[in-house]
Amino acid sequence: MAGLKYSRQREAVKNYLMSTKEHPTADMVYNKIREEYPNISLGTVYRNLSLLVELGEVVKVPSMDGCDHFDGDTSAHYHFICTECGRISDIDTNLEEELSRINREVNRGFDGYINGSAIHFYGHCQDCMAKSKIS
Repeated sequence: MAGLKYSRQREAVKNYLMSTKEHPTADMVYNKIREEYPNISLGTVYRNLSLLVELGEVVKVPSMDGCDHFDGDTSAHYHFICTECGRISDIDTNLEEELSRINREVNRGFDGYINGSAIHFYGHCQDCMAKSKIS
């Protein structure tokens, strides 16, 4: 994307996503960005999110609620998705070497080139377990 024009609104979207551990939807990003840019449209937020994903500066995380969520952390990491409340959380591990090994192994049996992967874990978060007394 050579020659991409700078946008304060796009920068605000990116900075917000990089500053939070939450995994907000586009609507949530819109509501947050409107605090600083009250005239921004939801369409502008969607376009900027799509562009940031395309540029690899933001990650799109599919979820149980049918909405895409967004993550400003583009490093290799796992996500946990609660099947009860839909909360998305990062799982902090040091498995980058293992992920690379898995990608190389899978690539051996694939007619193409794999340069990344996404792994999501599903279950019940601590809050939902406490509410329903799941053990």
